[in-house]
Amino acid sequence: MQADGLRWETIEALKNSPKGKLHYDPHWSERGEDILEGYHESPSLSSYSAAVVERLSSVHLQKSRLSSGSGESSPGFSEEVHNSFSSSSILSFNNRNNALSTVSTTSPVKQDSEQVGSEASIETEPSLDTALSSPPTTGLFLLSPKAMKTAGRIIRFEEETKHKAKLAVRWRQEEQEKLVAAVVSSESEQLKRFEELMELKQRQDLQSVRDMMDRETKESIGRQEKLKEEQRHRMKILNLRLREAEQQRLREAELEKQRQAEGRERLRSLNSIQEEVLQLNQVLNAQQGPSEVPAQNLASLCQRGNQLCSQVSEVVRKTTEGDFPSVEDMTVAERALHDMRALIRLQQEEVTKAQEKKKKEVELEEQRRKEEEQKAKQEAEKKAADAAKEKAKKTGLQAEPEDSTLKWFKELQDTAASVAKSFEDFSSTKDPKTKKLKLELMKAAVIPVSQISTKSGSHLREIFEKIEKLMSGKSVQSGGMTVSATHHPQGLQFASYKLAEKFVKQGEEEVASHFEAAFPIAAVASGVWELHPAVGELFLAHLHKKCPYSIPYLPQRKHSASAEEHHRRLGYRVDDSGVEGEDSFLKRMSGMIRLYAAIIQIRWPYGSKQGLQPAPHGLNHGWRWLAQMLNLEPLADTTATLLFDFLEVCGNALMKQYQGQFWKLILLLKEEYVPRIKAVTSSGQMGSFIRLEQFLETSLQKRQFSPPKGQLSSVFWRT
Repeated sequence: MQADGLRWETIEALKNSPKGKLHYDPHWSERGEDILEGYHESPSLSSYSAAVVERLSSVHLQKSRLSSGSGESSPGFSEEVHNSFSSSSILSFNNRNNALSTVSTTSPVKQDSEQVGSEASIETEPSLDTALSSPPTTGLFLLSPKAMKTAGRIIRFEEETKHKAKLAVRWRQEEQEKLVAAVVSSESEQLKRFEELMELKQRQDLQSVRDMMDRETKESIGRQEKLKEEQRHRMKILNLRLREAEQQRLREAELEKQRQAEGRERLRSLNSIQEEVLQLNQVLNAQQGPSEVPAQNLASLCQRGNQLCSQVSEVVRKTTEGDFPSVEDMTVAERALHDMRALIRLQQEEVTKAQEKKKKEVELEEQRRKEEEQKAKQEAEKKAADAAKEKAKKTGLQAEPEDSTLKWFKELQDTAASVAKSFEDFSSTKDPKTKKLKLELMKAAVIPVSQISTKSGSHLREIFEKIEKLMSGKSVQSGGMTVSATHHPQGLQFASYKLAEKFVKQGEEEVASHFEAAFPIAAVASGVWELHPAVGELFLAHLHKKCPYSIPYLPQRKHSASAEEHHRRLGYRVDDSGVEGEDSFLKRMSGMIRLYAAIIQIRWPYGSKQGLQPAPHGLNHGWRWLAQMLNLEPLADTTATLLFDFLEVCGNALMKQYQGQFWKLILLLKEEYVPRIKAVTSSGQMGSFIRLEQFLETSLQKRQFSPPKGQLSSVFWRT
């Protein structure tokens, strides 16, 4: 029991020693400490070990004394044993401590020295065993059984501790090897990553260099393209400027050419004006001989004419220096020509007044002379009139128009023939220049008439102004050149004749196809007729020749005339293929009668004599035509067609003008003349007759003739 207590005391003492205070920290690796750091200190026995040994020594001494008393031992031996034990035990403990300290100091050598430290620690183990097992050199001392038991336990404990230390060292060594391998692997991986990073960095640097070179190349190419684009832009601007300069030069050249052409045209016009002024002045001076006009008036007119000639000569004198006449010069010359024409008209009026005065005097004398003769002839005329009335009653309707109508017809035909003969040399000339002038004059007279339409009032006015300028002798554009009827002495007669012929042809063709076209053509023809009566007379001559029913006149067949000649006199077209068909003939006659009826009732709205003088060929001629038509024997199909066309176009105007008298005439037509038409109309020709009959019945029922279709209203003239 005492030995167990001692054992526990020994264990307690060892526990309280520095060696027993060793502890293990599980977080040593996180702080970076070494697992054997606690073994760096040299192990040593506690101060309590000496007390234990002394106590054990005292116990052994007592026992030895007791035993010595019994003869087993002596006191000297016990003390020596005690001293030797104490010294040997202390020496042995110190040696062990030194050996352990050596192990502890040699074991934590550098971890990555390829197991050098571990081998050294293992090699030190025999020194420890030797130190523990070697007996003291002082001699062999025997211990007591308890002491030996305690010493053996201590030694066994130390061996166990040493074995655990070896295992810990081996485990630590393995861990260190693993750590070293992990570190080496980690370092190699880091080295690989570093090399990869360096390679990546090199590639990135190389790529950045390439990108920079590409950017520089692109920038260089961009700068080159920009420079090229700027160069192209500058070249384009330069080309545009050159083109504009060339165009400007061409425009200036064209303007100069045009100015030269206009100047030459003005010069030709000026020469024509001077020629006409001189001719008019000669006409003016030719009246200074014996005449009915007072000499004082003629002298003043001649003086004014000489002044106008001087003005024109002054303008012409400026052109002799090589310059073309300006617009102001032409204005002065034209004004002088206008004044000269006014002087001629004034002179003619003076001559006319004087002639009328003389004529009146002669007429008064003749009237006084004839009054006596008239009284003697009255009875004879009365008898002749009565005989004529009796004859008319017996014979019925007339086969031919009145003598005055035939005389008028013949006068118009003679006038047209004389005009045609007057420009015979001009129309049959072989001179190229004269031929070209004739062709351009014909175009200037014909083309505007072909352009007449119901497009607008302003369009008709432009056409009328072109025709009026041509008939007034002014210059007009035709075929790209400027022509004038005064460029040839026979030019005006030629243009008038062709213009009148074209008007009739438009009625024959255009109006025959489109009835509404009669009014715009009639408006222009009426305006030209009002300003130039000669054109109106030529128009009537051409119209009567192509359509004798416009007189009205029904030529009778002569015994010596052939059928073709008779049809030609009636207005039929006769050619190599034979006589024209009835439908085509009636269509042409309808077109011309409708144009004639439109001219009778319409008047040019912009005429200078509007409201001052009657129309040149007004509604009185329409009344005359209708009355004389009813006095002629009717023809099958023709009479009904022409009466319908005439009344449809002109009936409304005649109704407003003559009112009751007109209705009497229409009633006579319905009751007496229509039966006569029906009597001469066959069953195959009843179409035109029925149309006329229904038209008259409708008009009489409504007591109204409707306005014709296509009539030009006031709204039209404002367009």
